[in-house]
Amino acid sequence: MVPLRLLHLADLHVGKRVCDFPMLEDQRHALSQVLDLLSGGTVDALLVAGDLYDKSQPSSEAVALVDWFLSGVAATGVPAVVIPGNHDSAERVAYAGSLLAREGVHMAPAFDGHIEPVVLEDEFGPVCIWPIPYLHPATIRHFLPDAKTDGYTDAFRSLVESLPLDEGARNVAVVHQFVTAAGCTVERSDSEVSVGGLDNVDASVFDPFDYVALGHIHRPQRVGRDSVRYAGSLLKYSLSEADYDKSMPLVTLGRKGDEPTIELLPVQPLHDLRRIRGPIDKLLSPAVVGAQDASDYLHVVLTDENVEVNAMARLRDAYQNVMSITYDNARTRAAGVRTDVVDAPAEASPLELFSRFYEEQNGMPLSEAQQKIVREELKGIEAM
Repeated sequence: MVPLRLLHLADLHVGKRVCDFPMLEDQRHALSQVLDLLSGGTVDALLVAGDLYDKSQPSSEAVALVDWFLSGVAATGVPAVVIPGNHDSAERVAYAGSLLAREGVHMAPAFDGHIEPVVLEDEFGPVCIWPIPYLHPATIRHFLPDAKTDGYTDAFRSLVESLPLDEGARNVAVVHQFVTAAGCTVERSDSEVSVGGLDNVDASVFDPFDYVALGHIHRPQRVGRDSVRYAGSLLKYSLSEADYDKSMPLVTLGRKGDEPTIELLPVQPLHDLRRIRGPIDKLLSPAVVGAQDASDYLHVVLTDENVEVNAMARLRDAYQNVMSITYDNARTRAAGVRTDVVDAPAEASPLELFSRFYEEQNGMPLSEAQQKIVREELKGIEAM
C-alpha cells in the first residue's frame, strides 16, 4: 500500500450558463479529465466539496451529465465522497445514496443531526472522511438545541465537537461554507456576489482535521494553513477569473501529525475565458485573431472613440464566442463608466452586495420598499 491520495474538486456548477452561453460541453470536457486521472491509478479517493449543480432544480441535461460523470467515477473503482453545496438541493443530491454507496460513490445524506464518516485505509491506518454539507446555524441549532449556535463559527464549532472523531486516526473534512482565517478575507470572484458578510466560519473550527477540502469560493487558495484549502471551480465562470488558471489539488496524506503534500494539477479548458482589448480593426486583423484560440470565450474592451454599430456581428465573424463588449475611450472615462470588473469590498454586508448587484443590473438603486423586502429575506436566511 501507498499513502492515500485524494483528488479534491468543488463548485462544478453543472448546468451553469455564463453570459447566456451554456457550459455543458465545457464541463463534460473538464470532467473527462477527472475520469482520466481516476482511471490512471494516481488517485485513491475523490472528494467533491459541494455545488454539484448550479441550481437546486437542475435541467434534465445537467442531471444527465452528472449521471454520466458519477457512473464514470464508479466504473473506475475509485471511492468518492460528494456533499451538497448552497446551490444544490440536499435531498436531490442524496437521491439513491444507498445504491450509489454500494458502487463506492458516497453522496452525503440530508443533514439529520448526525454525520457518519467514510472510512478508507492506507499503509498508515484508517482515514475518516467526514462529509459536512452546506448548513445554516438554524439547522444545526434544531438538532443541537443545547449547544452554542449563535453565529456561523459557534454553530460549526459545536457541530464539529459533536462528531465522534478518532483522534488517533487521520480525519478529513469535506465542507462547503465561507471559511476564513482569523477574520482575514479570501480572494473572491464577481460571480460570488452573495458570498461574505456574516456567514463566515473561522478556520480554527476545523483544527481537529488533517485536511479540510473546501468548496464555495471559486478561486483556489489556502485558508490559514496549506491543509485547509478551497479547490476552486473547475472552469472560469466570470471575467474576474480570466487571469487565474484552474487546477485540482491532489493531496497525499502521510502519517498522523504530518502535513499532507499538495500538488495542483492543471485543468485544460475546452475554451479558455479571456479578455482582449484594442481598436476593433486591430482586433480583427489576422495576426491578432490567429495569435490565440479564436474559439475562446471573450470579453472585448474596444478603445475606438466612435461606437461601432455592428461591432458584435463583426467580432463574432472572427471570434465565435464573444460574450460581451465594453468601451474604454475618452467619452466613457469622462462619464466615469467602468469597463473592468471590480470585486466588491470584503467588508460589504449582504444587503450592500445585493444593492450593488441590483443597481448594476438595472441602472437604478433599490427603492425603500424593495430594501425592506430584501432585509426581511436576508433575516429569514440568517444572513443579517
